[in-house]
Amino acid sequence: MGVPAIDSQVALRGRTQELAALERVLATARAGSSAVLVLRGEAGIGKTALLDYAADRAGGFRTVAFAGIESEMELPFAGLHQLCTPVLDRLQRLPTPQRDALSVAFGLRGGDAPHRFLVGLAVLDLLAGAAGDRPLVGLVDDAQWLDDGSLQVLAFVARRLKAEPVALIFALREPEDDVVRELAGLPELIVEGLSEPDARALLASTLRVPLDPLVRDRIVAEANGNPMALLQLPRVLEPADLAGGFGLPGTRPVPNSIETRFHQRFRSLPRDSQRLLLTAAADPTGDVCLLWRAAGLQDIPGDAAVAAETTGLIEFGTRVRFHHPLVRSSIYRRTSAPYRRAAHRALAEATDPRLDPDRRAWHRAHAAAQPDESVAVDLERSADRAQGRGGVAAAASFLRRAAELTPDPARRVARALAAAQAEIDAGGADHAHNMLTVAEAGPLDDLQHARLERLRARLLFAQLRSGEAPRLLLDAAQRLAPLDAALARDTLLEALGAAVFAGRLSEGPGLREVAEAARAGPPPSTPPRMVDVLLDGMAGLIIDGHTSGVDGLRRALQAVRQEQRSAAGHAAKRWLWLAFRVTPEPLAPELWDDEAWHELAAGAAAVAREAGALAVLPMTLSYQACCHVYAGEFATAAALVDEATTISEAVGGVPMMYTSLVLAAWRGQEFQARNLIDTTMEEVRARGEGRVLSLAEYATAVLSNSLGRYDDALAAATRACQYEDLGFFGWALVELIEAAARNGQPEAAASALEKLTERTRASGTDWALGTEACSRALLSDDRVADARYQEAIEHLERCRATVHLARARLLYGEWLRRQNRRKEGRAQLHSAYEMFSCIGADGFAERARRELLATGETVSKRAVGAVSELTGQEAQIAHLAKDGHTNAEIGAQLFISPRTVEWHLGNVFAKLGVSNRRQLFSALSSPNR
Repeated sequence: MGVPAIDSQVALRGRTQELAALERVLATARAGSSAVLVLRGEAGIGKTALLDYAADRAGGFRTVAFAGIESEMELPFAGLHQLCTPVLDRLQRLPTPQRDALSVAFGLRGGDAPHRFLVGLAVLDLLAGAAGDRPLVGLVDDAQWLDDGSLQVLAFVARRLKAEPVALIFALREPEDDVVRELAGLPELIVEGLSEPDARALLASTLRVPLDPLVRDRIVAEANGNPMALLQLPRVLEPADLAGGFGLPGTRPVPNSIETRFHQRFRSLPRDSQRLLLTAAADPTGDVCLLWRAAGLQDIPGDAAVAAETTGLIEFGTRVRFHHPLVRSSIYRRTSAPYRRAAHRALAEATDPRLDPDRRAWHRAHAAAQPDESVAVDLERSADRAQGRGGVAAAASFLRRAAELTPDPARRVARALAAAQAEIDAGGADHAHNMLTVAEAGPLDDLQHARLERLRARLLFAQLRSGEAPRLLLDAAQRLAPLDAALARDTLLEALGAAVFAGRLSEGPGLREVAEAARAGPPPSTPPRMVDVLLDGMAGLIIDGHTSGVDGLRRALQAVRQEQRSAAGHAAKRWLWLAFRVTPEPLAPELWDDEAWHELAAGAAAVAREAGALAVLPMTLSYQACCHVYAGEFATAAALVDEATTISEAVGGVPMMYTSLVLAAWRGQEFQARNLIDTTMEEVRARGEGRVLSLAEYATAVLSNSLGRYDDALAAATRACQYEDLGFFGWALVELIEAAARNGQPEAAASALEKLTERTRASGTDWALGTEACSRALLSDDRVADARYQEAIEHLERCRATVHLARARLLYGEWLRRQNRRKEGRAQLHSAYEMFSCIGADGFAERARRELLATGETVSKRAVGAVSELTGQEAQIAHLAKDGHTNAEIGAQLFISPRTVEWHLGNVFAKLGVSNRRQLFSALSSPNR
C-alpha cells in the first residue's frame, strides 16, 4: 500500500482495539450490510499494517485496494481510477448517464467534465454490483494524497453505503485538515503509538546485536510508540550504534524534507537553547542529570530548556526525550564540527570514569580534533571490555576510532590490524577494508605484514567464500609459521575450512594439500589448545583416511563441545569462531554423529548470537537448519535459512545456499527445487565455491530418487561423488547406491557401498550403521535383505535422522511388496507415507502412496498435517519449547519478547490440538518413532 508495510508478525503488537474494529467492519459486510472506517495516525504508526491485516482477514471477499500517490494529486480522479479498475468489467451495466460520466472521468471517452454527483452514483452502483455475489472490501491507503475529485467521490460513496455488503476502510496521515473535513462524520479510529512494553518488544525483535539498556530506553522514548521508527533503526544504524550507544546520531541519510523542518525550528531558538539541544543530541543515553552537568560545564543557563521545550522538539523529564529520532539527527548532522566537539568534551568531563569509562572514552574520542594517544589508549581499554562482554560490534567501533586517533605510525598499524579483525568478526566489511588500508600505509614489521595478509584472505572468504581463499590463507600461514606459531595454526585451520568450501573449484591447493601443510607446520601448543586438537584431528582424517583418522577427529569434536559449553571469556569464543568454519558441519555429519551435530549446531548459533558475530552467525544458522532438515523439521529449517539469508545480505556477504538446496530436494517440489539448483550452480561456479556445486548434484539426486527418476539420480549422484566433499560425500554415496541398484548397475552400487562402509564402520553410530544396513539391503539377495532392512530401521529409530528412517521404511515396504508379502509391505509403506507426509517430503510421500496403491490399498493424498501448518517461527518456538526452554530463553534466541513467544505458543497449541508444553513432544515427533 502506501508506506512500506510492516511485517505482520510484529506490526500488530498491542493493536487489540484496532483489530477488533476491523473485524467488526468485515463481519458487518459479511452479514450483508455496509461498514466504513477511517484510520487516522502519524506516518509509520502502523496504518498500512492494519489495512494488510484487513486484506488477509477478508476471506471470501472481493478485495479492491490502492494507495494515494503524492505525485498524482493534481490528476483528477487518478485515485478513483485505481480503486475501480478491478471492477470496470461491470461498467456497461450502469445506467447510461452514470456510465458516460465515469467513462469521461477515467478518460475512456471524450466529453465535457462530468458532474461529480453522477460520478459518485456511478461508483456507488459499480461497487454495489460487484458485491452482488460476494462481499467487497475497499482499502484506501494514504488518503491524504488523493486528488480532490477522488476524495470527494469516495466520501460521497462512503456516506451513502447502507444495505450493500461493502466495507470501505481509509487510512490517512495526520494532520491533514482538508482530508479530515471531507471524511468528517464517518466512523474513525485514531491509531496511537504502542505502549512502552510493546515498543520494547518490537525493537528487540528487529535487532541482531546486543543493545545497551540506556540506548534502548532512549530509542523507545523518542520513537513515542511509532512502529516504523522502531523497525527502521536496524536499517539506519550500524551495529556499533546500538551495541553500546557507541555511534553518532544521523550518520546515515534521513528524509531531508522532515529533517529540514525540524532544523528550522532548532535554528529559531536562542543560542544557549541550541547548545543545550546539541549536547542532548550528542548523548545517546538520555540521562538528564548527565546533560545538566555537561550544560553547567559549558555555562549554559537552566532557563535554556524553557525555549527548547516550547518548540515541542524536546522534553526534559526523568529522561531527555526528543519528539522524534529525526530531531536528534537533524540537530547533530547539521551542526558544525567544532560545536559538536565542544558538546562531546563537556559530556566526557561530566561522565564518571569509574561508573561509565566506555562512554567517557567514546565522548573523548569525538571531542578530539587531532590524534591523541591518551584517548586512543582509553578506547583500546574499552574495546577489551567490550570483547569480554561479547560486544564485537562495539569493540570494533572502539578500535577503529583508536586507530584513527593514534599519532605514532607504528602503534596506528597495530591498532588498525586489531580493528580490522574485529570488523571482520562483526561483519563490517567496508570498515575492515578501510582499516587494512590504514595498516598497509604504515611501517609494517614481518609479523604485521603476515597478519595483514591473513586478514585480507579472511575478509575475502567472509564476503565471497572464493576459491582463491585457500591459497591466500595457506600463504599467510606459512609466512606466520616462524613468527607466531599459534596464529599460524589458527590460519591453517581457516585454510582447511576455506578448502572445504572451495572443494573441486579451489584455485590452488586442494583439501589434502592444505592438510599436509598443516601436518608439516608448527607443532601444537603445550598443552594443546582446542584449535590445535581440531586442526590435527581434521588433518589426520583427510590424510590417513577414516579407519585411522576417525578417533582423532572424534576427540577433536568432543573438545569443541566442551569448549562450547563453557564458552568462558572472549578468547575462548574467538577460538570457537574459528572452529565454527568446520564444525558442526561438515565434521559432525562426516562422522555420522547426529547428537554432536545437534549440540554443536545449536551451541554455535547461540554463541554467535550472544557475541553479535554477524560474520559467523549466518553460517551457524545454516548448519543448524541442515540438522533440522535431517530431523524432519522442515519449517524450523526454513525459518533459520531465512534468518541466515537476511543477516548475510545485511552485512554484504554471500548467502549460504547449502541448506536451501537440501531442503528443496527433500521437499520434492520439483519446479522450485530445480530452479534453485540451476540458479545456485551458476552462481557458485562464478565465485569458485565448489562444495555447493557438489551439494547441488547431491540435491538433484535426492530429488530424482524421490520422483522415481533413477537415471537422473544416478547421473547426478555420480557427479556429486567425483570429489570427496567432507560432510555429505557419504550422503551422495547413499543416493548413488539406490539409483544404481534401481538402474540394474550392481557394480557401480557395490563400489559405492564399499566406500560408504569405510566411513560408517569407522563411525559406528546408529545413524551410520542404520544407513549402511539399508544400502546393503538394496544389494542383498532375498535371504538376507529382510534382516538388513530390519537392522536399518532398528538403528535409525535410535537417532535423529528422521528422513533416513522414513527412507528405510519406504525401501523395506517396496521390497516386501515385490516379495508378495503385501500385508507386511503395507505396514511399512503406510508408516513411510505418514512420516513423509507429516514432515512435508512430498516427492517421497507420493512415491510411497504409489507403492501402497500397487499393493491394492486404497489411499488418497494426505491432507497437510497440523505440524506442516505451523509457520517457520511457530515451528522454531514449538521445538525450543519442546526441548524445555523457557519463554525468556526462546525470546533471547529468536530476538523477540517473551510475550511474543507466549502469543506464538497459543497459535501452536491451537494448531496442534494440545493444551500444554508437555504434550508438544508427542505432537511434534514424527510418527512411528
